[in-house]
Amino acid sequence: MNSTVESTGTEGKTWGGGNKPLNASYGKMMMWFFIVSDALTFSGFLAAYGFSRFKFIKEWPIADEVFTHVPFLHGQELPMIYVAFMTFILIMSSVTMVLAVDAGHHMNKAKVTLYMFLTIIGGAIFVGSQAWEWATFIQGDYGAVQTKGGNILQFGEYVTKDGEQKFERISIDEFAVVQEGERVQHERKNGLWFVTEGSLPPYSVNEIYNGLETNDNILVRNQIINEEGEKTVLSREESLRQIKENGKLVVKGANLQVNEYGTSLFADFFFFITGFHGFHVFSGVVINIIIFFNVILGTYERRGSYEMVEKVGLYWHFVDLVWVFVFTFFYLV
Repeated sequence: MNSTVESTGTEGKTWGGGNKPLNASYGKMMMWFFIVSDALTFSGFLAAYGFSRFKFIKEWPIADEVFTHVPFLHGQELPMIYVAFMTFILIMSSVTMVLAVDAGHHMNKAKVTLYMFLTIIGGAIFVGSQAWEWATFIQGDYGAVQTKGGNILQFGEYVTKDGEQKFERISIDEFAVVQEGERVQHERKNGLWFVTEGSLPPYSVNEIYNGLETNDNILVRNQIINEEGEKTVLSREESLRQIKENGKLVVKGANLQVNEYGTSLFADFFFFITGFHGFHVFSGVVINIIIFFNVILGTYERRGSYEMVEKVGLYWHFVDLVWVFVFTFFYLV
């Protein structure tokens, strides 16, 4: 019995679908596949964030009260200014990447080098800014007390500004009454065997209560948002009662367990989503640096094509686009 093996005409080629399926090269097609799969991943994260926020809509932290820090301007509350700056830098890096790709189409090595360099600088500034924002968020600023039910109680006072009374937060460092005596860090061997204390809080609940009792001007506000869109401020009597009867743990800053700004889910999503995106930006910067040096060495001049710059450009634009959604849903809405 004779068997005949027919030639498909694809032997030795990149793949069976031809070198330019959908009029795109193999490399760009694979980059598009990666971008689509990654976009689905980010969509899942943002959808989970949306559902969680909707569930806790009455007690979700207000972004304008959380992201108020600007480097070299400590002590001043400038809501969202630095986040807006980071976003601007990342979008501008996308513009320089467009110019680099366009210069590549014209085989202009000098301009590709310049615009790739500017793109790398923009990405590095964004990653550095994200790291600084993480450090600031972890460190915290005012501190709070977590109740037995997991709610966050913050401190402040009413002040008159421009003829209006406004509630301004006060740091626990300003009024806590430090008591003498050695505080013992809670460990599994001296407490519940399944519970441990990551780090010793700066104060005990009793020290906060004594400070609150001494300062008549200080009030407590809980994390419930009222009809005016602000956190609910408790009366003086209720403030003392909440700290004394329900106070469990003094919180400073935010981590994956506690968050001085409100529900711990907010911090969890912040670290996870911005961290995942920041990893993408960092990876993009590293890849851009590699391509940048290849451009300098004339690798793509010899190949007669700057398609590699175009492929990393697709990735960079995707990273920028994802940040637009993260910025909108996490910081603005």
